[in-house]
Amino acid sequence: MKIIILGAGQVGGTLAENLVGEKNEITVVDINADKLRELQDKYDLQVVSGHSAHPEVLRRAGAEDADMIIAVTSSDEVNMVACQVAYSIFNTPTKIARIRSEQYLRYKEQLFHNHDLPVDHYIAPEQLVTKYIRRLIDYPGALQVLQFAEGKLSLVAVKAYYGGLLVGYALSALKEHIPNVETRVAAIYRQGKPIKPLGTTVIEADDEIFFIAATKHIRAVMNELQKLERSYKKIMIAGGGNIGAGLAHSLEKTHSVKLIERNLSRAEQLSGMLHNTVVFAGDASDQELLSEEHVEQVDVFIAVTNDDEANIMSAMLAKRMGAQKTMVLIQRGAYVDLVQGGEIDIAISPQQATISALLTHVRRGDIVNVYSLRKGAAEAIEAVAHGDETTSKVVGRAIVDIKLPVGTTIGAIVRNDDVVIAHDSTVIESGDHVIMFLIDKKQIHVVEKLFQVSAIFM
Repeated sequence: MKIIILGAGQVGGTLAENLVGEKNEITVVDINADKLRELQDKYDLQVVSGHSAHPEVLRRAGAEDADMIIAVTSSDEVNMVACQVAYSIFNTPTKIARIRSEQYLRYKEQLFHNHDLPVDHYIAPEQLVTKYIRRLIDYPGALQVLQFAEGKLSLVAVKAYYGGLLVGYALSALKEHIPNVETRVAAIYRQGKPIKPLGTTVIEADDEIFFIAATKHIRAVMNELQKLERSYKKIMIAGGGNIGAGLAHSLEKTHSVKLIERNLSRAEQLSGMLHNTVVFAGDASDQELLSEEHVEQVDVFIAVTNDDEANIMSAMLAKRMGAQKTMVLIQRGAYVDLVQGGEIDIAISPQQATISALLTHVRRGDIVNVYSLRKGAAEAIEAVAHGDETTSKVVGRAIVDIKLPVGTTIGAIVRNDDVVIAHDSTVIESGDHVIMFLIDKKQIHVVEKLFQVSAIFM
């Protein structure tokens, strides 16, 4: 596939890294020649220096025969105009834009059409991150909660702790402990390295476990792997930008929410927008302010300003002053692993959420959900099976007979409204949503081919 990425920032660069090794022809466009040179030195791709929305720049990038343009510059307006130029002049089949402003997103249904603004798919990072944090709040103790099939099924990452009911026992004991709940462990990471989950695999403390279950059963499974944390009620948010405001709006009807915003005029604006949130104008790393607002009683302190260092410092201070749990938004990917653990319980990367959403539209075959995991090394995907036994490599076949690449696990199937946890004897039917975990995402092209329908397959 020939893909043009507009923008060589953190998202554009990470996306190029993800796609360049998957037999794609990648060209990156940016006005910053230094960023382009850095990417070209690291990866096998083409670069073009220039304004991302200018027709001649897009022509030099190969827009005349490109399959897809992904506009992820720092400007919503440039991204939208680039999609318009790609459509009007080059007739590019697929056009994706990152849109951050709520002013545009509010009118997305009216705006994003070929006869208006020809954006085929839009990615709204702030909305993605807000939903992601909300799921972490809904499931206390989870490191990640990824949903598939319109929320019917979830893949959850948890850390096994001393005292967990299953620590020291084999995975096969999970069925004995919760006989009425169907679940499957899709992957285990021990000291950062993947190990194949077998029935005889003994769960150890500090294992990072990814399990799949119907969303309604998540809490029951989590209870077996770690001490189930009590529900979060008191939330303190540092940062009143789009994410902080959206999160407060989402939580304020069901939780006690306090929000700290440094800018006085923005704090006043938020106070008028939010009806059940207490808004303060101040510095979230002000020890006196945190003490006055009883941070020691807070269940979760969430730092979501646009400053990584400020987020880290305020969260560390809140944790030392008694906050039960801390979540921090981290823009720089290199920081995520450095800070997570200890006083920072969960580090959240908006780039990773954005990349996951973009990959959903890039993957071949009918792939409707992609989640990039473990800094892009692994993936969880949802693919829809089509065809019949003569045209498909998966339909009509038991899972044990499907030639999956090494390190790939089929965890579950969603068939109509039913969640079916996968077993070796489970037969795939046309229309099934198949949920898979790939330890090595370099095998994605093999999985894509499995789910592509051929004219006739023998």
